[in-house]
Amino acid sequence: MGILKSFFGNTRKPEGLLGRWMVAGMNRAHAEVADWGMQYLPQTGIAEIAELGCGGGRNVRALLQRYPTAKVTALDYSEISVEKTERVNRREIQKGRCRIVQGDVSKLPFEDARFDLVTAFETVYFWPGPTESFREVYRILKPGGTFLIVNESDGMKAGDDKWLSAIDGLRIFNQAQLSGFLEEAGFSDVTVYHNQKKHWLCVLAMREDS
Repeated sequence: MGILKSFFGNTRKPEGLLGRWMVAGMNRAHAEVADWGMQYLPQTGIAEIAELGCGGGRNVRALLQRYPTAKVTALDYSEISVEKTERVNRREIQKGRCRIVQGDVSKLPFEDARFDLVTAFETVYFWPGPTESFREVYRILKPGGTFLIVNESDGMKAGDDKWLSAIDGLRIFNQAQLSGFLEEAGFSDVTVYHNQKKHWLCVLAMREDS
């Protein structure tokens, strides 16, 4: 049980050998829910994207493919995740379409009103606040920009408690809680898509035009 707890403990900030296994698994394990959430994104009008909590880098690659003229800046708290994302997206980095940085979502190293789209797949469970972190997202979004949250757990799934005990710092939010945090952060246009069968949540929050 100690090894398992150590492995799942790497979910928040992957480190060491166990962390390398974790980020490799993220790309496979979260692909289906990520693609489900991406279907709700706008088809056009996206030039600058921030992918926060980029994990193993698979979703960065998917966003670059979905928006072939856009640029993606990806951020993660974990050095291992940054390295993995760089390897997965090496070609697009060389083309100048992608940049990977290490940083903290509670103090994003980006200027105000820079991005058309900010995404967060399977990561807000660990964000500080999270209202304070969502305010940072609001700050870096352009007026009219979109914040996408995709979670594999909706806070109502039987058995979620086992993950709360296995993964330090994990918090699972329901749709009402996430909507409340977003509204406190300044977002006034929040739409929730809920796959009740699989307990998946997709939340789209818009920053109003000035």
